[in-house]
Amino acid sequence: MTYQPIFIFFVYFVFGMMNAQKTNLAPSKSITEDYFGTKIIDEFRNLENLKDPSVINWMQSQTNYSDSVLYKIPNREYYINKRIEFDQRQSFSVDKINITENNFCFYLKKKPDENTAKLYYRKGFKGIETEIFNPENYNLKSRKKYLINYIKPNYDGSKVVIALTESGKEISEMVIYDLKSNKILPDLITNCWPTNGGGISWLPDNNSFVYLQFPITDPNSNLFMKNMQAVVYKIGQNPKELNVILSKKNNPNLKINSEDYPIVKLPTKESQYLFGYRAGATNFNDTYFTPVSLINEKYQWKLLFPKEEKINGFIVENDSIIYISEKNGINAVYCTSLKNPDFKNSNILIPSIPNEVINGLYQIKTGFVFSSSRNGVEAKLYLYQNSKIENLILPFPSGDITVTTQNNYSDNFWINCTGWKNNDEYFRFDQLTKKFIPENLAPVVEYPEFKDIIVKEITVKSHDGQDIPLSILCRKDIQKDKNNPLLIDAYGAYGINNSPFLDMTFMLWALKGGIVAIAHVRGGAEKGESWHLGGFKDTKPNSWKDLISCAEYMIHENYTSKDKIAIWGQSAGGITIGRAMTERPDLFKVAIITAGILNTLRIEAMPNGLNSVKEFGSKDIESEFKALYEMDAYQHIKKSIKYPATFITTGINDPRVAPWMPVKFAAKLQMDNISDNTILLKVDYKGGHGGRDQLLKQKYSNLADVFSFAFWQLGHPDYQPKENIKK
Repeated sequence: MTYQPIFIFFVYFVFGMMNAQKTNLAPSKSITEDYFGTKIIDEFRNLENLKDPSVINWMQSQTNYSDSVLYKIPNREYYINKRIEFDQRQSFSVDKINITENNFCFYLKKKPDENTAKLYYRKGFKGIETEIFNPENYNLKSRKKYLINYIKPNYDGSKVVIALTESGKEISEMVIYDLKSNKILPDLITNCWPTNGGGISWLPDNNSFVYLQFPITDPNSNLFMKNMQAVVYKIGQNPKELNVILSKKNNPNLKINSEDYPIVKLPTKESQYLFGYRAGATNFNDTYFTPVSLINEKYQWKLLFPKEEKINGFIVENDSIIYISEKNGINAVYCTSLKNPDFKNSNILIPSIPNEVINGLYQIKTGFVFSSSRNGVEAKLYLYQNSKIENLILPFPSGDITVTTQNNYSDNFWINCTGWKNNDEYFRFDQLTKKFIPENLAPVVEYPEFKDIIVKEITVKSHDGQDIPLSILCRKDIQKDKNNPLLIDAYGAYGINNSPFLDMTFMLWALKGGIVAIAHVRGGAEKGESWHLGGFKDTKPNSWKDLISCAEYMIHENYTSKDKIAIWGQSAGGITIGRAMTERPDLFKVAIITAGILNTLRIEAMPNGLNSVKEFGSKDIESEFKALYEMDAYQHIKKSIKYPATFITTGINDPRVAPWMPVKFAAKLQMDNISDNTILLKVDYKGGHGGRDQLLKQKYSNLADVFSFAFWQLGHPDYQPKENIKK
């Protein structure tokens, strides 16, 4: 027996890929622009034209090539098979639970052999289950595959709005199911996106609701995500006849910008006021209010509070507004009059809690519930009644919780708990015993494989001495060893908390002998608004420097070595990953960027770009141009540098991050990189933004690509391409 043929095949496989990358470079048409005296060369501006045949052909050839490489990786199917196996352990799963004032429960339910979830309801948690709607039977003539991505019943449970999206596209159309007649009503509402537009708010008549209307839904249009408007729709009216109650055109006195989201909400059925928001890519919004009785008055809106008050959540109790504020760097709960608000002299109900961030308020009959988090990974829950604060003991230590209340006339509320090792579990709070009672609509699944996986929550010193929270997941028998494959996940933007949840990708990575680290870098919300501002515009470099510090810590502590580290980020996390790999290409073996923002100087050219300016800055302001350039991974790719193996993905239907942004990054990286490391670009021609609203098989296949690519490049023996040798 000889091993020479195997070696020859492996050499041919590797060098064949190199040649394919070097000979199939993207078409380039360079443009030079002047920004405040700085000349910026954009070598692949032409790739922004996704209708150009040469661009289309190059993207398709790259995708075909990437598929041919990925499908040759042994054990790629392991990931898909394990995900399906885990699904089959559960007789069904439940999502998007909505409870009405009269205790009707609406939810989505999916069985293991189903590719999409159906809509069901029951009277109470123990009532008889009834199927309402199956998206696979929707619009059969179109031969398109739809799934439900949002539901909202009215207050008495007699009707429910169902938002449907063609897989991957996110933009929705809404239908209304009438439970009394047991049928879908003829009303079809298009040009909506409830998961990105604040959802809908039913009005007290149970027959009309408010939603955000998108005049243009073509992601390729310059007017996409512009001039949105809050609309009241009454069942039975012509959906094309829009009754606009808040918009740039309708309310010029409010100075709404074209990119702003004019969202309107009615917080409860009993509320005497509607609340309007100039929302968008910000944590704090100018907020207005008006009596419900004046809903059809054109200039009815009055300012309740400006965004400078830094209020990120409130409830209304009688004539008072109770709110969370981050003003002056103090995270606390305050109260003031709604009719005569005085935010400068509000009463403090809940003072700042040391080492915790208050992040949620939920109204009940006799007070309210509020939640908090420590370092973004340890959730707390409190009950406020009779001017007293009570710390509620959670059913198990949770990384994240969500709260669902019934109505203002009830003290009933439910919590959904999850963590890095715990799937969603649902509990009802018993006011008499002050304990949480399990009330799951779906059976709780056990994963004995995970019992030996441990979670460590630590902090790591960053470049400037800040303590960065770092979550580490691994098998308890893992020894500190430079050969351990390490996967680091990071995001750090928009003040979003990278909260713990049962991520099967992380669990499977650990089961295969790898280590997972979630770096809670600045730009997120793990430590409140100050943490967000620590990775915002001109402070954005902290995001990738925090990641670099976490990687260096893992090496220093002998968990791994630089040749065994893969970093992974999605969406705005592309900035963090892209700049970490371009600033320290020597520190990482693999970089994976899915639907990532990678060319921030061109962010304003994206449909949602003007909104993103609020988070990252504008190229038309000199100081912000400098910040955008610094965070632009595409512009920081340099010639004759050895870059890590890189896997870049995008969805052609992505409405959030323009597909050309990852495409340009891949093209420049392939052209300038001089290492032997593989660089792959894959365009998902059915997908949207990083796996949102995808059919399960499609989602699992895309994740299998990430999983197997990382293990292959990190040298895991189960993922090295081989040839079957006849003996």
